[in-house]
Amino acid sequence: MASFVAGATGFTGREVVRVLAARGERVIAHVRPDSSRVEEWRERFAGMGAELDTSAWDAEAVTAALRRAAPDRVFALLGTTSKRARGDGMSRLEAYQRIDVGLTLLLLDAVRAAGLRPRFVYLSSVGTSSRSSSMYLKTRAQVEAALRTSGVPFTVARPSFITGAQRDDERPFERAGAAMAGGLLAVAGALGARRLQARFRPTTNVGLAEALVRAAFDPAAEAKVLEGDALFRSAGET
Repeated sequence: MASFVAGATGFTGREVVRVLAARGERVIAHVRPDSSRVEEWRERFAGMGAELDTSAWDAEAVTAALRRAAPDRVFALLGTTSKRARGDGMSRLEAYQRIDVGLTLLLLDAVRAAGLRPRFVYLSSVGTSSRSSSMYLKTRAQVEAALRTSGVPFTVARPSFITGAQRDDERPFERAGAAMAGGLLAVAGALGARRLQARFRPTTNVGLAEALVRAAFDPAAEAKVLEGDALFRSAGET
């Protein structure tokens, strides 16, 4: 049994690698080859018991990597930040299209080109809709639509705010938003809006990683979009 994690160095991705390795899984953590921290991540993931893959983000290279690994699960945890987009000279929309959408669809196409049928676990977001006014949520909807017609077994996870310590990228607005949302949802829960509270509650990267791994192994989660209680049940998150 093996899992391939794309976006392994991200805030959630590194925890997914840790949780999978702790289960005794063979874990292949993908790190882009031009990363300035490749050796740091190699050592860090080796300490968890995971392997490192540095295949270029190229259709042929990723397809070959997947054929070698023959994973039972593929985790697509790819995304960018405004800071990185600015550093690469891209607008937010261009970054979303090239990284959040483009690389995820490249990974999906590579799975099919490799002749594999792993569970494809996609990290989306609560509120995702093609009719959303948010560029971020619209691009997530593009990927979800492609998954539904791909013929590849999939699970979509839609968490709300993701918080936690040891984040590489500073996101003060997200932390403030999560704190505010937590307070408002506590009030909503007290007033009886339990479904709303469950759907929009903040989570930590650790809790989310546990939920993603649980869903990846759950036969009932195949072809499902999970959010709120459906995503976090039995994941140790309260």
